[in-house]
Amino acid sequence: MSSVNTVGPRHAFAGHPLRFHHVEPCSHTSALQSLRNVLLSGLPRNDGWPSLDHKVLPFRMGRPLACSASSSELARPDPSPPQWRLGWLSPSYLREFPADLFVYLGSGLPEDSGTIYWAVDATHGGELRFGSGDGFNFVELRTLMVATDWGNDRSMGEMALAGHAKALLEWHESSRFCGQCGAQTVTIDVGRRKQCTSDSCKKKIYPRVDPVIVLLVVDKRNDRALLSRRSRFVPRMWSCLAGFIEPGESLEEAVRRETWEVTGIEVGQVIYHSSQPWPVGPGSMPCQLMVGFFAHAKSLDIQVNKEALEDAQWHSREEVEKALTFAEYEKAQRTAAEKVSQMCRGVEKGTSFSTDFNVESGELAPMFIPGPFAIAHHLISSWVNQGASI
Repeated sequence: MSSVNTVGPRHAFAGHPLRFHHVEPCSHTSALQSLRNVLLSGLPRNDGWPSLDHKVLPFRMGRPLACSASSSELARPDPSPPQWRLGWLSPSYLREFPADLFVYLGSGLPEDSGTIYWAVDATHGGELRFGSGDGFNFVELRTLMVATDWGNDRSMGEMALAGHAKALLEWHESSRFCGQCGAQTVTIDVGRRKQCTSDSCKKKIYPRVDPVIVLLVVDKRNDRALLSRRSRFVPRMWSCLAGFIEPGESLEEAVRRETWEVTGIEVGQVIYHSSQPWPVGPGSMPCQLMVGFFAHAKSLDIQVNKEALEDAQWHSREEVEKALTFAEYEKAQRTAAEKVSQMCRGVEKGTSFSTDFNVESGELAPMFIPGPFAIAHHLISSWVNQGASI
C-alpha cells in the first residue's frame, strides 16, 4: 500500500491540543486528589504539591456545554459570524458529582499551562443551572461541528477536545459492566481505564475505537471517480464508499472487499490518504476512526448492492469539481454559528443537523458532496486538485 502526501486543512476532531501526561511532580494521582479536595471543600490543596487549577467541561445527554465567544476573543474583523467556545466551568459548580465520575482530558493549553482539564456527564445533575439562555447551552456536537470556523485553529482545537471528551464519556456509559463476566466495573487511571470489580476476573477495559474505511475509487484511464448515495443522504448528496473492517482483515483487504460487495467493481492498488476520529457516529460506537484511501479500479461495470446503497455512478473530474465549487460550505457554517449563538442566548430552543447542513444556493445543483468536516470531502477534493498524480 502506498500513500499520498496531502497538505491542507486538518480534519475535524483531530489535533487534540492538550497533553495527556503530566510531568512530575504533578502526576495523575495528585491531579485527581487535588480535584477531589476542591469538590469537597471548594479549596485548593496545600500539602506541598504545586497549586493546580481545574476546568471542567460538563455534558448533558451527550451534548457539551457551549457559549458564545466574546468579541475580544475573536481574531476576525467585523462583520464576521459569531464564534462558539466550550463552556469550561470551575469544579465548584459541579460539587454534587463525585470525583470518580470526572474524566481526565489533559493539561497544557498555551494560555493555561498550569490548568488540568476534565469532563463530566452532568445529565442527571439537579443543581447545574447552566444551559437556559444565560449565555450557555448544551449543544449537539454535530451542530458545533458545522458551526466551526475551519480556518480558526482555536475553534478546531476546541472541537477536537469536545469530541475526545464525548467519546470517553459515552464509552464510560456503555462499559458499566464487564463484557467477560458481567460484573460491574469501576473507573481507574483518572477515567481513562476501567476495571472489573469481580475478584476472579479483574479485567482491565480500555476505550473503544471502531475503525471504518472511507474510499474513493478512481478510474485513472477515463479520469473518473466512483461516488455513491445511501438512502439516508439528503437529496443530491453523493459521497465516497465506506464500511467497517472485519476481524482478521487488513485495511487493504477491507477496501477491496467493500468495493466488490457494494458495487461489483474490482480494485487493485490501494493508496492511503489520511485518518480522522469521528465521535459523532451511532451511540453504540463512542468513537469511530475513519481511515481514508484511494483505490484504483481494475473493472468498470457497476452492479449496485441495493441493500447497501441507493445508487453508485462514475463521475468525471469536471462534474465533481463543479459540485465542490457550487456548494456553499461557508454559508452553512455561518448559519450554524448564528444558531449556536441564538441557542446560548436562549432565543433558539433547538436545532438539527439537517437544517444546519444546507449547503445549496438558490439554484439546485445536480449533486454536491459532504462538507469539509468529513474525510470524504478531503478525499474527493484531493483527487480533483492533484490530477493524474493519484
